[in-house]
Amino acid sequence: MNFDIISVQTKADLLRFIKCQWSFYNGDKNFVPPIIAERLELLDTKKNPFFSHSKIQLFLAKSGNEIVGRIAAIINGNHLGTYKDGVGFFGFFECIDNQETANALFDAAAAWLKGNGASFMRGPANPSMNDEAGMLLEGFDSSPVFMMPYNPEYYNALCDKYGLAKKMDLFAYLLEKENYMTEKLKRLHDVVRQRYGITIREINFRNKEQFSKDVGTVHGIYNAAWGPNWGFVKITEDEFRHLAKNLKQIAEQKLAFIAEINGKAVGFTLGLPDINMSLKHNKNGSLLEALWHILTKKKKINFMRIIVLGILPDYQKSGIDAVMFYEAVVRGLSLGIDKAEASFILESNT
Repeated sequence: MNFDIISVQTKADLLRFIKCQWSFYNGDKNFVPPIIAERLELLDTKKNPFFSHSKIQLFLAKSGNEIVGRIAAIINGNHLGTYKDGVGFFGFFECIDNQETANALFDAAAAWLKGNGASFMRGPANPSMNDEAGMLLEGFDSSPVFMMPYNPEYYNALCDKYGLAKKMDLFAYLLEKENYMTEKLKRLHDVVRQRYGITIREINFRNKEQFSKDVGTVHGIYNAAWGPNWGFVKITEDEFRHLAKNLKQIAEQKLAFIAEINGKAVGFTLGLPDINMSLKHNKNGSLLEALWHILTKKKKINFMRIIVLGILPDYQKSGIDAVMFYEAVVRGLSLGIDKAEASFILESNT
């Protein structure tokens, strides 16, 4: 087929880059449309603090007036500073089922990355491992939970045939009340909690000053807890506070809590109601319509994503994780949530 690869340079191009995503999911009942305003902010190099240390170039594949693919090339400055491995990233990949088009998009991203000093290309990262990351390999029979990727199954073949090889599996574990809330887990919870004198306190959403302090506390735990993990790059304070501000709008205070021992914060957990159950109905990406669906369908959400569970290195392998998982599930049940996804977890995270 005839097509051209063009770089996104204008606001009009950026809107086309975002809005074209719908065309790749026509008739897919599991697709969750993004909120256009949120995508604009995520890709805004002036508003998103990620771009204070990193840069991005977006590309579109055009056939006549039709967009048949898109991709982003990303230089993550903090990743390069941490690993010095010459790795650049691709992300936001969408494409028709055509290998020639996919190859041209990957080539465009690779050429830009090489021109900016990268020797290798890894992805998808949208735009970093602290955002949506990875590509769906299994589980096409259900919609993605909040901030998890979703894509047509044929994308895997497009990547394979281009020559991209798997670097790391990311797992998502389903927790259901019937097979998770066991007596064994409760006994472990009771023993560990008593042994260490663990107390749980919620992150304070209502007091602005205390919320700011709590965000600072969990930022420190986050960077320390994930430090040894493959591909992890410390998130800056500005990035973390920006993310916390956005997630606060949908979070439930009961599902965001800190574990303390003798007054010292040693771990924290964040569970988020899966608002994708509401956003599935937001067909055109409107922010106002998205808010309406979230507010009117909130009581029907019975699923959450346990998006973060982190423990300071000195306290890991002590069973505190079981206490926090137990606490998250009990608190979820009190809100009418009887299922959860723990994601994502690296295959190397034994």
